[in-house]
Amino acid sequence: MHPIEDIGTGSASSHPWFGRCRLAPVAPAVTIGQMLRAELRDTGWPYQSVLPAAPLALPRASYAALFRLTTALLDLVRRTALESADSTAGRLAAYKMPPSEHQLFTDDQLTEELYANQVARPDIVIGPDGPQFLEFNVSGAIGGPVETHCRLEVWRKLYADDQGRVPFSYTDPFAVRAQMFRDLSAELGVAPRVAMVGSARDQRVESTRYFDIEAEYFNNIGLTARFFEPQDLHQAWDCPPHLRYPLGLRNFTIPDWTELGIDTAPVQAALDHGCMLVDTQTSTFLSSKMTMGLLSEGRPWMSSAERTLVATYLPWTRILTDRRTTWGDRDVDLVPFSVANRELLVLKDSLGMSGKQVVIGSQASQPEWEAAVTEAAPAGTSIVQAFVAPRSCRLAMIADGAGEPHDADVAPVFGPLLFGGRPAGMFSRFFGDGTSGIVSVLGSSADNCADNCVVAI
Repeated sequence: MHPIEDIGTGSASSHPWFGRCRLAPVAPAVTIGQMLRAELRDTGWPYQSVLPAAPLALPRASYAALFRLTTALLDLVRRTALESADSTAGRLAAYKMPPSEHQLFTDDQLTEELYANQVARPDIVIGPDGPQFLEFNVSGAIGGPVETHCRLEVWRKLYADDQGRVPFSYTDPFAVRAQMFRDLSAELGVAPRVAMVGSARDQRVESTRYFDIEAEYFNNIGLTARFFEPQDLHQAWDCPPHLRYPLGLRNFTIPDWTELGIDTAPVQAALDHGCMLVDTQTSTFLSSKMTMGLLSEGRPWMSSAERTLVATYLPWTRILTDRRTTWGDRDVDLVPFSVANRELLVLKDSLGMSGKQVVIGSQASQPEWEAAVTEAAPAGTSIVQAFVAPRSCRLAMIADGAGEPHDADVAPVFGPLLFGGRPAGMFSRFFGDGTSGIVSVLGSSADNCADNCVVAI
């Protein structure tokens, strides 16, 4: 059986953007399931009762378009965030950042701004009119790189022929991230030694395998790397010069560490002693959903082409305050309009992660929605965004206890990874039963979530 099969136009909820073809399973369900779970063992990745039986495959043009659009829109996100004020202090005030985010900045403003978007991943769904960018995650701690690498390891083994060739194209995130660090070391004139900064407590396991997988990959290709828990991070700089780690990946978020009671002081000490961690703390402004609101509303410096790009690929998004704005060709009072149009909108907190602090209007009662909107409006740190009904594609799936893969129409959220401005593979997540909503493998919807890497055919 040829691994690429033509399935036609799919279901009524599908979209031509997905193409007509997919990759068929090439091994028994039990084999595929065991291999997928083995690759992500001891990483804290939750058990999933349904798993993909094949990579999620896109036509080459669709696959490439997501990276091209991500690159263009990320540039606009960066420019929008940086022009909000002339300094870090000004941006903290403009974004009304909580006190917890007033830390881990370097003293060098240029460094902060230059290296704030080295690691990024948007969340994209395919709506009735094509790709729609729901948000941008800009942080060294984004989900997807490890998971995508591990899924790719399985699919490469299963689909390779006798010459090691596979019937799809892909990019491994670890290879691109390694090149990002090589380029950074050359640009900064420092040794290519990389500190992977994080905590196993973040992964809810005792094992450090989540971080070790990438560090070992780097070391195997000649790029020195080591994982550091925060209490050990002083060893990255308090040592002879030739043993120091001048670069690193900041694989954690301040809210996560605050919730877990993990001290960030060792990270500040490393920054103060010359260890540059990407992304810099300025990335918090790029990741804020308020930036999406500013960009959607339009900035004075945007060209007509940039305005068209934003209008085409970003859902209507507004920072929620008591003010006038536009909806299509109408002028509206934003808070009353939002309350009255529950089924058209989604409410999001500016710094929410993993699907938290998100209310989908159509899934809430009118009293619940009105309470959430009116409570959020005075703070001016939430957004309302047009709800996008996601389109689906056909994917072979494996369910616990099933002897053979089954077909499902899933509505994926795509996460193209961009490292140092380069495409670095693509992550996807979806509900295993084909439903849609807030898709978070680690969040409140984890019980029904699945994930996969995305390849091109």
